[in-house]
Amino acid sequence: MTAPSLRELAAAAGLQVEWTDAGGRARRVPDRALRALLDAMSLPAASAAQRRATLHALRARARRPSALHLAWEGQPLRLPLRAGTRYRLHHEDGAQLDGRAGDGGRIAAPPRPGYYTLEHGGATLGLAVAPPRCHLPAGAARRWGLALQVYAATGAHDAGIGDCGGAADWGARALAHGGDALALSPVHAAHRIGRHYSPYSPGDRRFLEPVHAAPAHVLGAAAEAALHEAGLAPRFARLQERRLVDWPQGAAAKWAWLRVLHARLARMPDALRADFAAFVADGGAALERYARFAARADGPGGDSFETAVDLQRFGQWLAARGWAALQRRLRADGMAIGLVADLAVGFDPAGAEAAAWPDAVLHGLRLGAPPDAFNADGQCWGVTGYAPAALRAHGYAPFIELLRAVMRDRGGVRIDHVLGLLRLWVVPEGAGADQGAYLRYPLQDLLRLLALESWRHRCLVIGEDLGTVPPGFRARLARHGVLGTDVLMFMRDRAGRFLPASRWRRLAVATTTTHDLPTLAGWRAGRDLEWRARLDPALAATLARDRAVRRMEVAALDARAGGDALDPLRHVAATPAALALLPVEDALGLEEQPNLPGTVGGHPNWRRRLPPPGPAGEARLQAFAHARRGAAA
Repeated sequence: MTAPSLRELAAAAGLQVEWTDAGGRARRVPDRALRALLDAMSLPAASAAQRRATLHALRARARRPSALHLAWEGQPLRLPLRAGTRYRLHHEDGAQLDGRAGDGGRIAAPPRPGYYTLEHGGATLGLAVAPPRCHLPAGAARRWGLALQVYAATGAHDAGIGDCGGAADWGARALAHGGDALALSPVHAAHRIGRHYSPYSPGDRRFLEPVHAAPAHVLGAAAEAALHEAGLAPRFARLQERRLVDWPQGAAAKWAWLRVLHARLARMPDALRADFAAFVADGGAALERYARFAARADGPGGDSFETAVDLQRFGQWLAARGWAALQRRLRADGMAIGLVADLAVGFDPAGAEAAAWPDAVLHGLRLGAPPDAFNADGQCWGVTGYAPAALRAHGYAPFIELLRAVMRDRGGVRIDHVLGLLRLWVVPEGAGADQGAYLRYPLQDLLRLLALESWRHRCLVIGEDLGTVPPGFRARLARHGVLGTDVLMFMRDRAGRFLPASRWRRLAVATTTTHDLPTLAGWRAGRDLEWRARLDPALAATLARDRAVRRMEVAALDARAGGDALDPLRHVAATPAALALLPVEDALGLEEQPNLPGTVGGHPNWRRRLPPPGPAGEARLQAFAHARRGAAA
């Protein structure tokens, strides 16, 4: 066999050796970057002999049948069966269907979506049959809701770190104005909570962060009594007075309360103790492994190791039961969707999720974004993900487990950087983001599983499809019921003019801004420009020019939406989008944004607490809701 070139080998490994940047320019990944990437992927390529051997191994891996065979509903399957082989299909609900394989291992389309086991001659195959589209709530009315940074909302006893109780208050406000959804920032379990903690760098996306639990929502008045009896109330009050989250201090205070409550578990009512036992049993091996990992990572805190492990189980129980109860209450009170979870794109390479699937993780690689107009050096997010070939070899078990975890007790899920279903920008650990390349993912298989789990959980799916998007990608997502994301400041034609509301997408979520972008008030005031200039001397030199450009943009928006401060909100609400989300920061008219991408210590990312809404906030909510109802009429 002739030795493949470095670029041929990289392409066989799933790396895109050529790509198109945000400006539409064709780019090529440098050979030195390809060598580093292949080395990080444990694919030797230094010599011709190594490249031959590596290509042979890649081809052999590609020929191995997947551990799970996937199809769309109504689509026949081709399986590794001999013609005439008798088989029996077992649906996950126990129903059975007998059949005989045709030429080429072809079998008739299973009658309905779900997971199947196919028996043939004493052997079995796994099948997943997906509905054609993800779930969308019934009814033609255009829905709306609020988008909330959980840590920012003030709860009764949240230690200044945000919790389920603060989210419940904002859910009640949305309901009072006829809202149908409350979209949350990620509440995944952290690996470690330090000063520069980010909810988008989780330790394990399958589990919840216990510091965001509201114990009183599960345990009742006894939880608040324990807080006072343990002398923790003054500590909590001091933390809650701060305008910025103190992540380490807030987390430590919350865990101190959880430890007190856990010590009283044996004295709690029988029903609560039985429910905790049932939760642990239902969590099975995955919960047990997580709890042990977290107990080792966080340290016993003066407890025995087994007590520390049970404390982790207890924290998961409080968080899960609290969020589930909130979802039930919101739906019972009339919300069509309720809570919308946020699924981060990756996870901490040293966290519990990476430890749970050690042979499926992209070791030695970090996820990020290529250089573009907003980040000349690109971005490296410090998180990792799953290897495409390993996902297939595992029958997509890590992805399925993840979807089930984030969709449980939720009415919707937002997938951060949904482009990751197609490709992810990967960078060797320690290298700059400009030394990366796109790694291809099995889009069709991942879409099938997304549609299937969405259908099983009755959970709508939102894809954050901003940035450099390949042609046809958004249309493909839309065909399968994945809502896109339309943001006010990006909704312009090729000449840069703001689009009328009628030209926004129907199969999308319309919003004024996102957590990574300026708030509406901050954009109008140029607050983001001021922050950038403060942190980057090169941008400080162009601040006057940038402000002049921004004034023209604001004038253009006013010409499209209207000059009243509420008109941009009404403009977004009037779009034909299936769902409109108003970030709470815009409902309150705040100028500061939650996160300034590309910064760590210079800007208080993920730390800003929300003020009370007040009359002006209520007026903005009412205006948004009224405009949405008018658009639906």
